[in-house]
Amino acid sequence: MKTRKLRIAYSIAIIITIFSGLASRKWSHLLPLLAAQNAGDVLWAMMVYFGFRFLLIQKGLPTAICLSLLFSFGIEFSQLYQADWINHIRSTLFGALILGKGFLIADLFRYAAGILIAAILDIMTLSK
Repeated sequence: MKTRKLRIAYSIAIIITIFSGLASRKWSHLLPLLAAQNAGDVLWAMMVYFGFRFLLIQKGLPTAICLSLLFSFGIEFSQLYQADWINHIRSTLFGALILGKGFLIADLFRYAAGILIAAILDIMTLSK
């Protein structure tokens, strides 16, 4: 029963994070500059973390953190690959949201911060 409740909680966390991330992009002009520049990537990484927690409910926190970092960093480093077929995917809204558009070292720090924030929220609320 606890597993089911946790899956529901992680599902809700994913949905809230997705909507927050989309809102941060749409209304970035209303946010302070620091938040506008960083919120989308931080929230994307948080969503990745909650997704791994949802999928691997029986695994521990360190596993979710490591997989989230590997996945997020992998997506960022994949942006160094610039073949026509993948650039075509990246030119779509969905492709840009998932794969990003261009490699930025700063994104790696944003992803790490987002995963850390999500893990702290997880420890403080969901994992209890």
